[in-house]
Amino acid sequence: MDVKSAVLNGDLKEEVYVEQPEGFILGNDAKFVCKLKKALYGLKQALRAWYNRLDKYLQQQGFTKGSADNKLYTQIENDKLLIIVVYVDDIIFGINEESMSQNLDSLMQQEFEMSLLGELTYFLGLQVQQIKYGIFLSHTKYLKQILKKYRMEDSKPVCTPMVIGCSLSSNDEYPTVNQPEYRSMIGSPLYLTSTRLDIMHAVGIVGRFQANPKESHLQAVKRIFKYLQGTQYFTLWYPTNTDLTLHAYTYVYWARNVDDRKSTSGGAFYMGS
Repeated sequence: MDVKSAVLNGDLKEEVYVEQPEGFILGNDAKFVCKLKKALYGLKQALRAWYNRLDKYLQQQGFTKGSADNKLYTQIENDKLLIIVVYVDDIIFGINEESMSQNLDSLMQQEFEMSLLGELTYFLGLQVQQIKYGIFLSHTKYLKQILKKYRMEDSKPVCTPMVIGCSLSSNDEYPTVNQPEYRSMIGSPLYLTSTRLDIMHAVGIVGRFQANPKESHLQAVKRIFKYLQGTQYFTLWYPTNTDLTLHAYTYVYWARNVDDRKSTSGGAFYMGS
C-alpha cells in the first residue's frame, strides 16, 4: 500500500506558523504569517505527527502494536492473521486468507487516500519472490550496488566470510585507516544480515573496531566483501508450512577477549530446519 501525501495527514499538537509563500501575499502585507492546520513537508515533527495519527487509527480498529518493533501491527480473528509493517508512507501487509486483503483496503480507504500496489516484489533493497511452495528473500541487487561502490565487484571470491581462528584486537600494531570510510563499509553489509545470516557473526566482529579501525580490521571487512562476491545469488528460502520452532544453543568462553581478557559468550539459533 502507498499512502498519498502521507506527511500531510499528520495532526499537529502544537501551534506552528510559517511565512507566506512567495507569490501569495495576503493583503499585500508580507509580515503576516500562516498558522498550519496540519503537518507540512520539512517540519521536524511531520513524520511523528503522521505516525501518531496512523498508530491511533490502527489501534482503534483492533490492531495490536508490536513490543519489539513499534511500526509492526497484528490482528488475529479466530484463525485469521493480519500483519502490517509501516515504513513512512509505505505499508506492507501479510495475510493468511485472501478476503482480508479487501477488508484492509476498505478499512484504510475510509481514513486515508491510498492505493494498493499489488504483490510485494521489491522493498528497500529487499527482493521478494513468492511462489506456490514458499517465498525467496534476497538482496542480490543491493549487493551488486555495494560491491561496485567499494570497487570489489571484480575481487577474487573466498569460501568463508572470516578466516578460521581469526582473533582481531583493538591493539593491533597496524596503521590506522580512514574512520568514515570504514564505518560506511560496515554499514552496508550490516543491512544485508536480514537475509544473509551467514555473514552476521563476521560483520559483528569487525563492527567492534569502528572507533579506531586498523589495516587488519579493514582487511577483515574486505574478506567479507570477497565472500559476498562469490555468493551474491544466495537467497533465504521459506517453504510453505515451515516449522517455525526456534532452537537456541549458547556457550560461554572463559577469558576469551584478547583485549581485556573478559569472558565472552556465543550462540547458534535455528528457526525450524
